Amino acid sequence: MASLINEWRHRVLRGRIPDRQAALELAAVSDPAELWSAADTIRRHFMGKRFHLCSIINARSGNCSENCRFCAQSARYRTGAPVYDLVDSGQAMTIALDNDRHGVHRLSLVTSGHSVDDPTLDRLGALYLDIRARTGMKSCASMGFLTPDKASRLRAMGVSRYHCNLETCRDFFPEICTTHTWEDKVETLRHARAAGMSLCSGGIIGMGETMAQRIDLALELRALGVDSIPINILTPIEGTPLAGLEALTTSEVLTTIALFRFINPDIVIRIAGGRQQLGADQYRCFTAGANGAIVGNYLTTTGASIDEDLAALARLGYSFEAGETAPA
Repeated sequence: MASLINEWRHRVLRGRIPDRQAALELAAVSDPAELWSAADTIRRHFMGKRFHLCSIINARSGNCSENCRFCAQSARYRTGAPVYDLVDSGQAMTIALDNDRHGVHRLSLVTSGHSVDDPTLDRLGALYLDIRARTGMKSCASMGFLTPDKASRLRAMGVSRYHCNLETCRDFFPEICTTHTWEDKVETLRHARAAGMSLCSGGIIGMGETMAQRIDLALELRALGVDSIPINILTPIEGTPLAGLEALTTSEVLTTIALFRFINPDIVIRIAGGRQQLGADQYRCFTAGANGAIVGNYLTTTGASIDEDLAALARLGYSFEAGETAPA
């Protein structure tokens, strides 16, 4: 099996991407540690040692009309998640300034719900303006579904990247959500790109999907040409339909990350919500192909401190210079 891994490592380094069948064969190797190491080699070759830091502000929380089965913010489930219309601007700036002091590269305002209306966009535009004036971070947005007009308005506000997770592959998506479709999400990503924004899109692993379906998601994201792939690890939240699912093993998480790197060798793969469940093992994700993370707290869960993350990542040999990718 080591020969299969080495063969595909060399192929990827020469520009060839494994197809679905090849990725399935790689997923089945008897010594996954070899696969993780090969993925890290691919990461270093294409992406260098630069680590990509981003953070989020939960700008509007709860009361979402959608029925995503993993989500604490859906109004259909009783989870005890915070509910508010729009974050206080002073509180948001405190978070933004702290992230900027820690060298975070990108900051996203995230709103719950199907989409945002024009008055909400106006208020968020003022917050973006303040953040840009007082920090050096690039602006991102994650605000549900876009129309071409809303995408253009966000771009005019200085938003350079839009986030909309596919969540899972096209085939498995109806098992996770029925109030909107996988195609709806793809349409929003296309509106964002047409408006001049780069794309951040990934998914959640551990929702009952198979490894083959995770591979399908990795291939779909490559076909869409996204610029950043966040991988979330399901945090089963009491009150949601997925609350009783068993957590993934560390080995399965690392193998998934490695396969995403083989399929997307020159894209930022960032670990997002749920990594805290792995404890100290979460930092092994960054030796198996990942080279970015959401730092600080997440939407409805708590992560490690930024200082703790930076110290652990520095010990792994990463640097945190500003800029985009920095290939070796």
